[in-house]
Amino acid sequence: MRRLILPVLILLALIPGARAQTTAQPVSVAVDDFSFTDTSAEPADQTAAHEKRLKAFMVALRRDIAADGRYQPVPAMQADARFKIIGGVQKTSTLVQWAKAVVIDATAKKIVLERLYTFRGDTDEAWDHAEAFVSREIRAALDKALAPAPIALAVFDFELEDTTAAPSSGLAASDAAYLAEATAGVRDLLAQSGRYRMIDVGGVGAEAAKARKLRDCGGCEAAIARELGADQSLIGVVRRVSRTEYTMGFQVRDAKTGAVVSRGDSGLRMGADYSWKRGAVRLVGDQLVEAQR
Repeated sequence: MRRLILPVLILLALIPGARAQTTAQPVSVAVDDFSFTDTSAEPADQTAAHEKRLKAFMVALRRDIAADGRYQPVPAMQADARFKIIGGVQKTSTLVQWAKAVVIDATAKKIVLERLYTFRGDTDEAWDHAEAFVSREIRAALDKALAPAPIALAVFDFELEDTTAAPSSGLAASDAAYLAEATAGVRDLLAQSGRYRMIDVGGVGAEAAKARKLRDCGGCEAAIARELGADQSLIGVVRRVSRTEYTMGFQVRDAKTGAVVSRGDSGLRMGADYSWKRGAVRLVGDQLVEAQR
């Protein structure tokens, strides 16, 4: 298998930095023709068949990469390509072949995929199946490399603004439990979206946070989030209108500047305290997560 081990590190050192791609343009991907080596020692000369299958493999690979319009295959030696793809196929016996694919991020000068695959058979169908699988792996690697890094987000405990009762000495146990459910539901939603990385706020000592009064601290949650290492902060407020009605809102701030980057409010909702979690998840899902798609 040594012939498939490409000098990737040497190639990385030779790649000039690619120019930044604009979001309006497809990302350039330089796809070099894969090499082919036959070490099967079969008596029949299959050079023509292998050349035909390898050519079809490369045509299909470039077609797949360009299919959704986000990527643009370019000549292999194009210096400003964002990504470079190299690889090779080796036939080791009548039934066994190996394929190696390497994807290099030329801008970051790092390998984002380097994998060895095995496939059985040496027929047009076998090569087609191999290309489809390798193509999916390559495109997944390209997508992952271009995905923005998750935003470090400090989601503080949801707070209750109760307009139905006289001021009390503290938060009722049942209200605290339902607020905790709403907070946990929102954190789970945001973490599962892949766009956010949750920052632990459990050790926050700020009085406004401990008293669940961040909504009235003039944006101090942003500074608290910054001290925790977060990029953004999120606070949520449940406003109880009656025992069976409530409204809900959230606000996201940039941790460095304190600027509000997103906010959302619901209309009047029915369902009382037991439905706060459902309302919070739906509000944040609709007005924050879905709004960014």
